[in-house]
Order: sequence, then C-alpha cells, then structure tokens
Amino acid sequence: MVGSVEKSSTAFRTISEVAAEVGVPQHVLRFWESRFPQVSPLKRGGNRRYYRPADVELLQRINRLLYSEGYTIRGVQQLLSRAGGSTEAPAASRAPQRVPASTAVASLEAIRAQLASGLAAARAL
Repeated sequence: MVGSVEKSSTAFRTISEVAAEVGVPQHVLRFWESRFPQVSPLKRGGNRRYYRPADVELLQRINRLLYSEGYTIRGVQQLLSRAGGSTEAPAASRAPQRVPASTAVASLEAIRAQLASGLAAARAL
C-alpha cells in the first residue's frame, strides 16, 4: 500500500486491517467467526468481510480472554453467551458474591475462637 490513510473510528475495516489491529492471522479471525456467533462481519461480493467497530472490539476482547487471561474457546463462548454477546464481562463476575449476614457472623466467630485458643496456647509457653 502506498501511504497510509488513517480511517475514522466508525469506518468499517477489512479482514487484513482487523488482523493487524488484533494481532492475529486472518485465518484465526475466520475460525473465531465460526466459533463465536456474536462475530458477524458484513459480507459483500466475493465473500469479502467488513468489520464494524463493535466487531473489532469484540475480537480484541476474545483475543485478550484467550491469550492473556487463559480462557479456553469453550470458556469464552460461555462467557459471551451469559453476557449476551457484550464485550464487557457479566456484572456477576465483576461484583463480589454477597454472603448472608448470619453466615458471615458465624464464620467470623469461628475465626475469633481459633485465634483466642491460639493466643492462649502461645501465652502458656
């Protein structure tokens, strides 16, 4: 390509542009397209793929989950299906689990009792 023209952030991208941006070969993008129904680029004449900005974000998220966070393909599929295809992690996985107060109090009392007996044993030495 002679010279490089910067595209608008809302412009559609070709598979070669997306592959370079995401950092994976083109065949990996085509494979992910077969495994993740949320990835659905527009296809024009000759089966040329054009990716929307949302597709690129989703592909970057898939790449991060697979290669940085260690998810399997199946794990990413489940995560995306639970999130409704969103590029964000589901709220349930981001928020800490709430424990009933009675369970928390009982756990803390058990820890306190263990600490007290440990202190008593240490003082007896």
